[in-house]
Amino acid sequence: METFINIVTYDYLQRTRSYAFLIILCISLALAYTFVPEPGATYSTIEVSGYAGTYNAAWFGYVTAIMSSIFLSLIGFYLINSGIAADRRTKVGQIIAATRISNLRYLLAKALSNFLVLMTIVCIIFGTSIVLFLLYNDGSPFELDQFVKPYLVITTPTLFFISALAVFLEVCFKRYTVLHNIAFFALFASLVVYTPKTESQFKWDVLGSKIVTHQMEETVRPLLPPQTTPGLTIGYVLKGTKKIQRFHFQGVTFPLGFIMGRLLWMALGITLIVLASAIFDRFNMRERVPKKSERKILPSQIRMPDIKVGRLPSIKVERGIFPLLRAESILLIRKGKKWLWALNAAGMLLLAFLPLELSHQMILPIVWFLQVGRLSDLTAKEAINHMGYSTNTSYRPLGRLLLSQCLAGMALVWFLALPLILRLIGIGEIIPALSVVLGGAFIVLLATTLGILTRGKKLFEVVFFLITYANINAIPFLDYFGGCTHSSFYPLQLSLWILCLGSVAAFARHCHAKDQRFPWSNAPN
Repeated sequence: METFINIVTYDYLQRTRSYAFLIILCISLALAYTFVPEPGATYSTIEVSGYAGTYNAAWFGYVTAIMSSIFLSLIGFYLINSGIAADRRTKVGQIIAATRISNLRYLLAKALSNFLVLMTIVCIIFGTSIVLFLLYNDGSPFELDQFVKPYLVITTPTLFFISALAVFLEVCFKRYTVLHNIAFFALFASLVVYTPKTESQFKWDVLGSKIVTHQMEETVRPLLPPQTTPGLTIGYVLKGTKKIQRFHFQGVTFPLGFIMGRLLWMALGITLIVLASAIFDRFNMRERVPKKSERKILPSQIRMPDIKVGRLPSIKVERGIFPLLRAESILLIRKGKKWLWALNAAGMLLLAFLPLELSHQMILPIVWFLQVGRLSDLTAKEAINHMGYSTNTSYRPLGRLLLSQCLAGMALVWFLALPLILRLIGIGEIIPALSVVLGGAFIVLLATTLGILTRGKKLFEVVFFLITYANINAIPFLDYFGGCTHSSFYPLQLSLWILCLGSVAAFARHCHAKDQRFPWSNAPN
């Protein structure tokens, strides 16, 4: 039991002390502040046919619980899905494998650590929701149970299942992180679009939000004209100067069947851990048996040829960028499995033949998201492989190395989007085509900047997934490639963002290179 507790404790501390967790915690705090718009705000998060709830305790508690369940399920998976990989990379796994702890207890410890990391963020959001109620409420009394009940029944089971699912997928796919992304992306999309037909089916909603939104629709239905079906909207929706109307939401009385369903989702998470323990390799590093032709040759059997120095080729110093650009491009192409290029080819065919609007708004972000493993590793691979001292002390690390990495990444995303770009140019849509080109540059520079700042790839994976999901749902605020309708100044705005990201990346790389070339400059006097 002591070993189990130590694994949970140290894994939790390791995750919460990382730069990626601190940044995501700050992002979560900022988003929690926007879950319930301040009075007079020009946007809404949850509304039913133009109606939103009065600012009482029930509305604050249930809205923030629902948004937390969806938001943390969306990005929390990418925050916690590499716990086993970290032990494998740091060789801590081999030490753990030599102990008496079983596979089941080890994986349960990882799942519990994942759950505690996500619940830490939930606690921050929970406290923020109470503060917002005290600031925004319209004289309604404070009821603590209206905050505790939705977080306990809706958010907690969802995050426990996501924590167990992350461990299960990591065991199943091992080092194939792209498969993690694809599998969870498809699963999350199916969970969001799931619509229960009857009230007895609410327990199959893993996010736990459908029973609450159904109660909101039923509360608003009498306020609408006859034969009008309430329309629910969840997300950040700009309403401009349109005045939103209010209805009184008093919370939900959860039936026993729904509560049992939430417990079943937690039991399903434990079942996934049990199944994963049966196929877990326990960090077994099997060495390949050499073939007969590859068997070791004794030194006495080796005949060294005579070496004539005069016949050796002369050393050619190449100070240009093209050799590095070629090397970075090859690294990007060879990254991941070969069959992933079959998916990329299928995506390019869809971009070429599907309706233009569908290709631009939905297919393009998915095709680019499939490259998340390649782009996240663009600049982070130096820190991950401990090559920072070698690369940052090379000749012109900014003008040659960093530039070649950015150009190689841009060439990759531009090549994948080439069918769509040619179609847009062919019909005279120059600004949308330019937006796609600038969008590719933006996402590459975002990966470059976050990789340099955090010296890892976790934060970019989280942010890229969030941006991709928002673009598939046509949220204009996070559109970075012109998939939604924008003004004629949109390319200029993208160009300014690209310039800012490039400047931050160059400055951060310059600071890192200076620290590693002159480490004594930061030493205490």
